[in-house]
Parts: sequence; C-alpha cells; structure tokens
Amino acid sequence: MALNYIWIAFFLIAFVIAFCKLVFLGDVDAFKLLVDGMFASSTSSVMDIALPLAGNMVLWLGILNIGERAGAMNVLSRIVGPFLSRLFPEVPKKHPATGQMMMNFSANLLGLDNAATPLGLKAMDSLQQLNPNKETASNAQIMFLVLHTSGLQLLPVTIIAQRFILHAKDPADVLIPCIIATYVATVVGMIAVAIKQKINLFDRVILTWLGGMTAFILALVWYFTQYLDKEQITIVSKVASNMLIFLIPTVFILGALYKKVNVFESFIDGAKSGFEVSVKIIPYLVAMLVAISVFRTSGALDYLNGGVRWAATQLHMDNRFVDAMPVAYMKPLSGSGSKAMMISTMTTYGPDSFAGRLGSVFNGSADTTFYIVALYFGSVGIKKSRYAIPAGLLADFAGVITAILISYLFFG
Repeated sequence: MALNYIWIAFFLIAFVIAFCKLVFLGDVDAFKLLVDGMFASSTSSVMDIALPLAGNMVLWLGILNIGERAGAMNVLSRIVGPFLSRLFPEVPKKHPATGQMMMNFSANLLGLDNAATPLGLKAMDSLQQLNPNKETASNAQIMFLVLHTSGLQLLPVTIIAQRFILHAKDPADVLIPCIIATYVATVVGMIAVAIKQKINLFDRVILTWLGGMTAFILALVWYFTQYLDKEQITIVSKVASNMLIFLIPTVFILGALYKKVNVFESFIDGAKSGFEVSVKIIPYLVAMLVAISVFRTSGALDYLNGGVRWAATQLHMDNRFVDAMPVAYMKPLSGSGSKAMMISTMTTYGPDSFAGRLGSVFNGSADTTFYIVALYFGSVGIKKSRYAIPAGLLADFAGVITAILISYLFFG
C-alpha cells in the first residue's frame, strides 16, 4: 500500500512541477524531459539492472546451493541461531532462512554488493515459504528487509575506490564515519521494528550480541586509526573484500568435497532458478525506477534542497552540509542515482571538500530502501509492505543525521 501512494505521489509531483515550468517559465521541454526519462529508465532497469542481476543470481544461487548441501547453512544457523531466533521468532530453529540471512548480512558487511543481493533474495524466498499470507509482508520479512536496507557495512570499497579515481588526497578518510553512520542506522532500524513487533530487546542474548558487535566495530575503528595510515586502509579494504568474496565459494566447495557432494550438479541445480527470479522482478523494477526517474527529472530534489538551505540559513546553522544533501535524498530511491550524486558533489566541490566527504559518508550510511522493497518483495509477490518502508526510512534518516554530525566532528 505504501508503494502505491509513493508511486502516485512521484508522478503527480512531477506533473505539477513540469506544468508550472511550462506555464510560468515557458519551458517547452519540461514534459519532454519527463518522457525521455521514463523511456530511458524503463530501458536501463532491464538492460543495466535486471540482466546483469540475472548473471549474479545464477552464479550465487548456484554457489549457495553447494553451501547448503555441504551443511554450511546449518553451521551458520548454530552460530547465529540464538541471536536471530530472538529477532525472528516466527522462523523455526535451524531453518535454512537463518543461514541465508546471515550470509546476506555478512556480504553486506564486507561491501560485496554482487553477492549480497542474490543471497538476500534467496533468504526472502525462504521467509516467504513460512509466510501464511503470501501477499502481505510477515514480521520476519520486515525485520530482515529493514536490517538489509540500513546497509551495515564495514568496508565501503566502492566509495573509497571512487574517491581514489577522483584524486582525493586520502581516499579512505571517510571509512570510519561511514562505519559509524551505517551502524547507527542499523541499530535504529532494528529497534524501531523490534518495538513494533514487541520483541524484547533486553533479552540477554540480544544484548550480548549487540554488545559484541559494538565492541568489534569499536576495535576495528581503533585498529584502523592507530595502526594503519590512509593508504594502508585503502589497500586493506580492497584486498580483504576481494579475498573474502572468493573465499566463500572456495570454502563451500571444500565442504562439499568433504561431504562427498557432487559440486557441479549442485551448482547447476541452484543456478537454474536464478534467471527465473530475475525475470519475475522486472515489472517491479521498471515501475519503481520509472517513478523515481520522473521525480528526479522534474527537479523536485533541487526544490527540496533549496528549502533545506533556506531553513538552515534562517536557523543560523552552518549550511555547508546542504551541498551534499542531494546524495542523501537519492540514497533511499536509487543506488546508482546516489552514486551519481556523490560523484557530482565531489567533482563540483572537490573530493577533499566538506561536501565531497559528507557526500561519500551519505552514500555509505544506508542502502536504497525503495529499490530494495520493490526488488525483494516483488521477487516473492508481496503486495502489502505494511510498515517496512516507514521503518526503513527511519533508519535512513538516522544514518543521515549521524553522517552530518560525525562529518562535522571528523572534517570540521
């Protein structure tokens, strides 16, 4: 239902803005830009997103099937089961969804986007099998989606790489702010959903795991700041992420050999469903990305940014953060759009400017809520997302506020 209203709102806002430009400014190309954006986004959603995703889906669902037959999911379930069983009480103990969700969270932590999406779609499908109402998101699906959209990430490799390309003096200087911002977004999203679902957050297991993860992140931040220089952080991030993404299939294959599983047949059996899922989600991708395109092309984000700048000026606030805000606006809507905004901000103001650094932190502080809702829920045929979008946007908002505050702390 929420997607329905948002979709309608995007089109109506775009129409009103284009109409006003035509009537009051004499902009005869106002509607042409909207139409061109519609056709371009509908094409790119298939050619640039769905088809490349099909290849990743085939690859990673095949690898995941090897891991399942080798018993990797059972191992993960035993390790994280006590924690996830508290956050996902509807999921039976030792259910395959537990290991699949953990694989998805792990891939996100390491910035392995290409692996995280197929693993997440597989986990959503497993949760759908437990869902009694197939068209309405279950509590477990909402919790999983909000944790995913909060985008907890320890190695923002793509952001650091882009800053290196644009000749930032210290490409990795945004690493620590990104980790802090995305962690706050994740915790806020989890707490919001837990309160809604009446989950006891003071459970000893939950507190132990949250305390352990917080300690680990603090230790990682301390190690990076005390023992590595900026260039070394960039190298460690790049090497660790690539090594770990190759380590996953290697461990699964070795486990399958130990269990005497036919590795090749297991891969093929798992990979067969990859293309089917990719085709199934195309209508949802086209619908969401076309709506985002007309909203963005209409200039709505520029008007929104102007309002934020005016408000900051009236409140006598330092308004340097406003220059980077388009990245924050785009992040819940489109990953590629927010990346483009980040690059544009760094190109305009410089990668080492406050706006350039804040734009990078914005891009690493959360994930694309609307895109993920359309993709994940669309892949299993869910039409009623309930409170998934408000909870996801709350996590995004927490990430944005934290990104601004931590950037002023780190970069002045």
